[in-house]
Amino acid sequence: MNSITLASLRDSATFFSIDDIVTIVNGRKKEEVGYFVPSSLKKEFEKFTLDLERKRKIEKLKRIAKADKLDPIEEGAVDDGIV
Repeated sequence: MNSITLASLRDSATFFSIDDIVTIVNGRKKEEVGYFVPSSLKKEFEKFTLDLERKRKIEKLKRIAKADKLDPIEEGAVDDGIV
């Protein structure tokens, strides 16, 4: 994966010639700022991010179900009212 600086994005010739996902780097601090995804890869990238979000939600729901299973409501206990 290629890296470009924020300053190089100001040059329109460089900006419009990008056809791959690149890492945007702050040139002064030498740290990653983010990524640039060209419009030609937009659909694939959106699908990837939706799949990632779905996996995270499923893992969170599994953790909730496991915690709920470990903490059952006993006879005579008071429910918190969450259905």
